[in-house]
Amino acid sequence: MNRRLLSVTVGVLAAGTLLSLSSRGQTWTPPKTPWGDPDIQGWFSNTNEDGTPLERPDKFAGRSLDDVKGAELAAIKQETQDRTLKTFSGPLHAPEHWWQDDLHLVKGAQAWFLIDPPDGKIPPLTPQGKERAATRERTRRPPGSRPDSWLDLTLYDRCITRGLPGSMMPAIYGNSYQILQSPGYVAIRYEMVHETRVIPLDGSPHAPTSVRSYMGDARGHWEGNTLVVETTNFRDDSVYRGANASTLKLIEHFTRIAPDKVRWSVTVDDPETWTRPWTFSMPLTVDESQKVLEYSCHEGNYGLRNILSAARAADQKDAASGAK
Repeated sequence: MNRRLLSVTVGVLAAGTLLSLSSRGQTWTPPKTPWGDPDIQGWFSNTNEDGTPLERPDKFAGRSLDDVKGAELAAIKQETQDRTLKTFSGPLHAPEHWWQDDLHLVKGAQAWFLIDPPDGKIPPLTPQGKERAATRERTRRPPGSRPDSWLDLTLYDRCITRGLPGSMMPAIYGNSYQILQSPGYVAIRYEMVHETRVIPLDGSPHAPTSVRSYMGDARGHWEGNTLVVETTNFRDDSVYRGANASTLKLIEHFTRIAPDKVRWSVTVDDPETWTRPWTFSMPLTVDESQKVLEYSCHEGNYGLRNILSAARAADQKDAASGAK
């Protein structure tokens, strides 16, 4: 992956924001920590970006993100807000006032997330990627079938992890993040499943390939005002979008582009899965009211137990019905 080219791309995005501030007669200098690193700390949320598609919708073919702004983008976001309220409001979900008062999808900043390739689409799979996907499809539990054990349920169902970058992707809830810095380290706390990544900045190599984890092994460094984080060493059961855990490399860029904004981008680089690297990007918004809270998931894991007990009860009902 051409790190220099990617840095230029992220720099252009940041420069565009600073130019916009300058054109309105404002000047702003990104802050520094007491030890001199760029300061990207704070409480963040990307709740406003929920409902934004990863890839460019076909109706925008031939257009760039910069082409979909102003009133057109506002109308898209209003439609997303209305559709979400219609889908999730009701007695089985959060109280009506919560959705109306706290869900602000109309503030979403983009019509889609993927910024490279220029067509806004995830590149085609390699032959190896296609074969891996076919194998997964053959061995996957059929949709609608009952789970035989906890192993038939996802790591997210089991309250273990959403993986990377899943833990920072916008969802209908749990979009709070805290970025903390100290000399030589950056840590990111995620509300969803309550995971924390500790990212060394000392130039040390990745852990041996035999050491793998749900969130991978991260190493970071600064390029100007941008934190660049490279993560490898993923587990097969938590790897992103069915990639090859042994060859997947995620390269993140964090750049504070305004007092209340950090631009986060992720380049997905796996030559064993996709024909070329691809990148998506979105803003993280400073929100002191959205601090990371306890993530109880389904308390005591009763949700998982109830899923399995309900499946067994349905099995018994079917068996009794068949006996008749």
